Amino acid sequence: MTSHLSPDSAASDPSSPLSPAPAAPAAPAAPAASADSAASARSTGGADLLTARLVLRPWSGSELAAVLGGLRQPHWAADYPDDGDRVIAGFTAGHPEARGTYGQRQIIERASGLVVGGIGLFPPSDDGSVEFGYGVVPSRRGRGYAPEAARALVAFALAAPGVHTVYADVEPANPASCRVLEKAGLERCAGSDGLVRFRATAPTG
Repeated sequence: MTSHLSPDSAASDPSSPLSPAPAAPAAPAAPAASADSAASARSTGGADLLTARLVLRPWSGSELAAVLGGLRQPHWAADYPDDGDRVIAGFTAGHPEARGTYGQRQIIERASGLVVGGIGLFPPSDDGSVEFGYGVVPSRRGRGYAPEAARALVAFALAAPGVHTVYADVEPANPASCRVLEKAGLERCAGSDGLVRFRATAPTG
C-alpha cells in the first residue's frame, strides 16, 4: 500500500493521513518535555512511543468506533479527524494486525492531550522493508510535528526484528512532503510508478 502524503504550504508540515467510540480513553497527561531527542522514540512501558512533544499511541477499539461513527470526542483537536484519518480508521478496523505495536497509531500532543493526527507502519514485505505514512491536522501543521513523529517511528521500526529498511512514497508534485521526510532524516532514492521514494536503513556492521 502506498503512503499518501498530501501537499501543503511550504511554511507548514504537510501531512496526509496514511492510506492511511463510545467510551474514549482518558487523554494522556502532559509531562514536561524530556531531554530525549525528538528523533528517538521512548517506550512508556507499554506500546506508546514518546517524543519530546508527542505520544504515538496504537488505536484503541473505542477510538476506531468514534472516528468511524462520527462520534465527537473531547480529547480530539477541533479539526480531527480529517478524511484521511477516517480512511486509516477503516483500514485499521478491517486489519486487526494494524492495531498492534507495529501498526497504526494516533498522534497525541503531549502539552494538550489532544489527538492531532496519525502515523503508522504497514505490514513488512518478505524482504525486510516496511512502508509508513502519516498525517497531521491543519491546525497543528507548521510546528514540526510531522518530522518529529516520523523520526521516532522510523527509529522504532528499524529496531524491530527482521526490518532493515523503512520507506515512504511521495508524489513529485508534493515538495512539502518531500521536505518533511528529508527533515526526518530519510534519503531520497529512485521510486516507481511516478512516485519519489524516501527511505532509511538500519546500520550495518
